[in-house]
Amino acid sequence: MSYRFMRILLFFDLPTIEKEDLKEYRCFRKFLIQNGFIMLQESLYVKMLLNSTSAENFISKLKKNLPPKGLVQVINITEKQFQKMQTLVGEYNSNMLDSDERIEIF
Repeated sequence: MSYRFMRILLFFDLPTIEKEDLKEYRCFRKFLIQNGFIMLQESLYVKMLLNSTSAENFISKLKKNLPPKGLVQVINITEKQFQKMQTLVGEYNSNMLDSDERIEIF
């Protein structure tokens, strides 16, 4: 079986003014981290998956765990496309998950 590694890029903008909204934000962020997402920027998370089928299956799971308010957007890209990303400002952090390895310990 051939694997074509995929990445899910997840962008979100959730309200955090009210106490209940802040709770929903924390729960959603915890859900992302528990499911293998890594933060690239403050509201941008990324997850590596084996192929496009597993990416679509995970998006179905994600839809069941969306917060009631706010905006969540996802895009699937190949690992090859992700590797072409350039960091133009600031330092490059080599602790980021940027390899084909299944598990990376920080």
